[in-house]
Amino acid sequence: MEILMSIVAGILVTAAVYLMLSRSILRIIIGTGLLSHGAHLLLLTMGGLKRGTVPLLGEDASSYTDPLPQALILTAIVISFAITSFFLVLAYRAYQELGTDDMDKLRGNENND
Repeated sequence: MEILMSIVAGILVTAAVYLMLSRSILRIIIGTGLLSHGAHLLLLTMGGLKRGTVPLLGEDASSYTDPLPQALILTAIVISFAITSFFLVLAYRAYQELGTDDMDKLRGNENND
């Protein structure tokens, strides 16, 4: 199962890099979201996909699940949500001011051919 999840994380990262190399700022924002999802999936996969009970003192079980990867991913989800919302507000404001979402026009590298 870990191999399948690693492949899915690789596909997410590949799609994210493809979107982040485009000229539209909205595609770049979607690419950063996909990249963060790929990183979350990779963290979860590296933590191990094993079944077990919660690590509480009163529980008697043969195996326990480590809660640290889930805590790290939860923190990363909150941070990526905040960054994505900031990027969306920044893109909206740039579109209001400049009237475009093309990165070359936002940089001032417009070709007049």
